[in-house]
Amino acid sequence: MFNIGSWIVEQPTILAPMAGVTDLPFRRLCRQLGAGLAVSEMVTSDCRLWNTKKSLSRLAHDKDENPRSVQLAGNDPSQLADAAKANVDMGAQIIDINMGCPAKKVCKKAAGSALLKDEKLVAAILQSVVKAVDVPVTLKIRTGWDIESRNGVTVAKIAEDAGIQALAVHGRTRSCAFRGDVEYDTIADIVSKLSIPVFANGDITSAKHAAWVMDHTKAKAIMIGRGAQGNPWLFREINYFLATGKVLAKPTLVEFCITVLAHIKALHEFYGDKQGSKIARKHLTWYLQKQATCQSLGHPHLDQEYRHTFNRIESAQEQRDSLQSYFETYIETIATTTGERAA
Repeated sequence: MFNIGSWIVEQPTILAPMAGVTDLPFRRLCRQLGAGLAVSEMVTSDCRLWNTKKSLSRLAHDKDENPRSVQLAGNDPSQLADAAKANVDMGAQIIDINMGCPAKKVCKKAAGSALLKDEKLVAAILQSVVKAVDVPVTLKIRTGWDIESRNGVTVAKIAEDAGIQALAVHGRTRSCAFRGDVEYDTIADIVSKLSIPVFANGDITSAKHAAWVMDHTKAKAIMIGRGAQGNPWLFREINYFLATGKVLAKPTLVEFCITVLAHIKALHEFYGDKQGSKIARKHLTWYLQKQATCQSLGHPHLDQEYRHTFNRIESAQEQRDSLQSYFETYIETIATTTGERAA
């Protein structure tokens, strides 16, 4: 348990903001499965660009569980301040600033992790946003722009001095993207120099590794990004291991199938049939890929076949009917060939 401003976060696991992934249905699912906080997809600070279907869906956070955290991206202090105020008016309870995204299209606009190259601009942005809103402001960074200019500690101190109330650190530079080892030592160094909560992020895909990272870095929480794609149960597994030192059992076949079906249905309802069906395809792919590597559920050849079938279905209702039928057959097949109990 820790605080972000006046908000109490009950669990030490946080869903990282991921564009195209952490929409409202996925945030709600991860919260249900143990995430103490779920940060929204990145929203541009240019309010003129909000009147699109994509932006409007990303601004839908009024149905999130408290506290509702919304991430903003941009490079203009005044514009970011205005965007922060507008999001607070729409129900945001925490404003998160993106200075960690390594995507080229973001960095080309001098936003995301590109901001790490300009420490004066970093300070100006953070001071402007903190001054503009009466809710906590948090920040996500990397350890620097490249390996020759690691300035994560300096930026972290700038953030604390500006009034940032929590900091998430992805333990790689922008130039590393998602390659190479995570700099957990750098995260630990940042933690040791700050009094605000720091969240460790990067390649955390198991409860045991999460516990090691927490112990090594002394971070207040673990932030999970790609590790949660197809495996939202990871949050409760980490929470349980941190609380008990024991490994929680993987979801049963029945729970796995029920959860996936409910998530696919929620995507259809949130986006509508056409867009929801498209987005459902990538989530199902992630679920079946993770499922295929899980010893208690694995059946990779059947999964590969079914992904091709599912991805050709256009109708939302047909997707759900097909998936229901597939799962029923799948459970029966696994039970027959392995003798595994479904629940």
